[in-house]
Amino acid sequence: MNRIDLNCDMGELPEALADGTQEALMPSLTSVNIACGGHAGDAQTMQTTIEQALRWKLAIGAHPGYPDRTNFGRLDLNLSPEAIADSVYEQVRALAEVATRSGVRLTHVKPHGALYNQAVHDRQLAEAIAKGAARWSRDVVLVGLAGSPMLDVFREDGFTVAAEAFADRRYEPDGTLRSRKHPDALIRDPAEAGRQALSIVQRGTVIARDGKQVAVNAQTICIHGDTPGAPQIAAAVAKALREARVTLAPLSPASQ
Repeated sequence: MNRIDLNCDMGELPEALADGTQEALMPSLTSVNIACGGHAGDAQTMQTTIEQALRWKLAIGAHPGYPDRTNFGRLDLNLSPEAIADSVYEQVRALAEVATRSGVRLTHVKPHGALYNQAVHDRQLAEAIAKGAARWSRDVVLVGLAGSPMLDVFREDGFTVAAEAFADRRYEPDGTLRSRKHPDALIRDPAEAGRQALSIVQRGTVIARDGKQVAVNAQTICIHGDTPGAPQIAAAVAKALREARVTLAPLSPASQ
């Protein structure tokens, strides 16, 4: 592989918009996933994040999560598939309306937090996400965990998909992400994140927490914007990839 997208979840922290942290990430990225009113985000944060992303010529996607701001969308909710589909649609639609006013169309949809992690194993939940996105448009890339059944569900529903890996998260031996309940779930060292990103791109593998080598075939790599030192992590990842002659290119329905 000599081409990869670097994405980041954004529009989640008003303080990151205010102090410049969010935009400081953007020179290292090719795509952004913008919170759209579920776990975080409102019309103003969506508009500001879109404006910043346009300045850096980044692809813009929706980042719908469980409608649970108290827990930042990171706790499992027992919602019906119909309620999840409705929520995903309303969130994507809200961001799309803001984007349209800025003259841009969404390229992708990536679920957030517990919604994403539950859908990795739950086909019915993955189908609900796809159904909600499809009510807006199927002409977007749906992003899901590399190697997981959720990608098969998205494909079966007629979507182009992008398999996602993570530069700043540790993995379990089964290829899933280590829960944030554990203190070692995040990779905070920029150099280590850069090495993990290179391994994903060059060898298609990551080293799990038990030392096992796990296969990861990904088209996009995520760096979390709310990780402490995120701009430095993103810069280290982008530098490592560029020095290895990897092309950084955004997600696009036509290119997948």
